[in-house]
Amino acid sequence: MAKIRAVFRCIECGTATPKWVGRCPGCEEWNTLVEELVVPASAVAAHSFGPRDKPVPITEVDAHEWHPRPTGIDELDRVLGGGLVPGSVTLVGGEPGIGKSTLLLQAVASIAGSGAKVLYVSAEESKQQVRLRAERLGSLCPDLWLASETSLPSILEFVNEIEPTVLVVDSIQTVHHPEIGSGSGSVAQVRECAARLVGAAKERSMAVVLVGHVTKEGGLAGPRVLEHVVDTVLAFEGDRHHALRLLRAVKHRFGATDQLGLFEMTELGMIGVPDPSRLFLADRRHGVSGSVVVPTMEGHRPLLVELQALVTTSALPSPRRSAQGLDSGRLALLLAVLGERAGFSYAQKDVYALAVGGVKIAEPAADLGIALALASALAERPLPADLVVCGEIGLGGEIRQVSQCDRRLAEAARLGFNRAIIPRLAPDPPDGIMATRVGSLAEAIAELGLLARD
Repeated sequence: MAKIRAVFRCIECGTATPKWVGRCPGCEEWNTLVEELVVPASAVAAHSFGPRDKPVPITEVDAHEWHPRPTGIDELDRVLGGGLVPGSVTLVGGEPGIGKSTLLLQAVASIAGSGAKVLYVSAEESKQQVRLRAERLGSLCPDLWLASETSLPSILEFVNEIEPTVLVVDSIQTVHHPEIGSGSGSVAQVRECAARLVGAAKERSMAVVLVGHVTKEGGLAGPRVLEHVVDTVLAFEGDRHHALRLLRAVKHRFGATDQLGLFEMTELGMIGVPDPSRLFLADRRHGVSGSVVVPTMEGHRPLLVELQALVTTSALPSPRRSAQGLDSGRLALLLAVLGERAGFSYAQKDVYALAVGGVKIAEPAADLGIALALASALAERPLPADLVVCGEIGLGGEIRQVSQCDRRLAEAARLGFNRAIIPRLAPDPPDGIMATRVGSLAEAIAELGLLARD
């Protein structure tokens, strides 16, 4: 009888070692090795790989044979580059309760309504739960088939029986194969189940969508090789306490990865947001110090976001530095530059910085906006309500150029802003925007008449 042995495999890179070690010898990450049981190949029943493909000259390959199938949800199709491609495998990741199942149920119901057959496998919820959600969303359709199953062979049997155009598995971490001697969610189970579903997708020209869990840090849980196996990786982000949701393509073999989809969670499900900038600024209050509007870029999409800063006297030996939606390291850097290059001292101050709306801003083009919001909060002097600012700040206090400045300012002009502070070498602004060009942070502060208070 074949002997089953245990190995320790890295969840990041898949490297296997015979015993546990604190640091993975493959990727050198700490505490990423988990135990799994390995069954020898002789003890595993051989499974069919389907007919093999035949090589053909590249000139004879029809590049337009597979057309994306629209999902009927504009914001989702924007990120996918038109829709789901037949034979592709898409992995959707996001925090629990963020709305992944709701969005996918709306999408597959729309696809089923167009005449395609869809199989939705819920490995975490019963069919009754999915039915109730679909009824609430108005997504009932006779061509949408439901199954509540966690066994991979059973799922593949359903595929053979129904022959769907689109298959959704929610979620891949709860699916298991009885031939694999480890529990659901283990590295071996996730890797093997995903690989067999990828094979079924390619063999049948069936679009497969997998739902994945995420870790505390926001990354996809499970082995990193899972991301390499699939064709598309979508990240569904947002604050559960806000209605706004953001969908990004982390990886996409059939299109660009610089598109952004925005949704609003409502009682009727996920509703696309065609004008997110106006939504972000809808509740903005004028005449308050520490508030500034920054034109950011999410791929090719310009967004206007309000940044807020609050500075208070601290009673602690180490004052607080809190950032929500902003990089805390970047905030610390800008505080240092404000102190050394502009004379604004925050040594005895608690500092709070916030990107309103639950969005996350990582690009350095927001540096000037953050710095001016901090200066406005310390000086207790509001910035002009019709002002937008953008620019990257160096350690010397210089203002550096940012990409696509013209598109940023065009979005600001569309929403009624008519003043801007931009880097000195930025292109000419569009009509309706009066731009002030500055070369340093000190110049920008002087232009706005901000004076630091003790």
